[in-house]
Amino acid sequence: MARQTPSENPKLDPKDTSNQIKDPKDWTTGSEPMTGAQASYLKTLAEQAKDEEAFDPDLDKAEASQRIDALRHETGKA
Repeated sequence: MARQTPSENPKLDPKDTSNQIKDPKDWTTGSEPMTGAQASYLKTLAEQAKDEEAFDPDLDKAEASQRIDALRHETGKA
């Protein structure tokens, strides 16, 4: 298999930072309502953590992501 160059595969370009993980508070769509997948996963994690108050259907995408990360850590799924 031929070796790919950064121009053929942008994941290989060290100057391209568009694929980097960004802090949720820096997301351009972070203030939009959380996705269905986020809501489902957050609900599941809240139940596993026995913390029903951790689920709030009014969270935005960024808030949901942060809460998911916290609950993943709390439940040992991180």
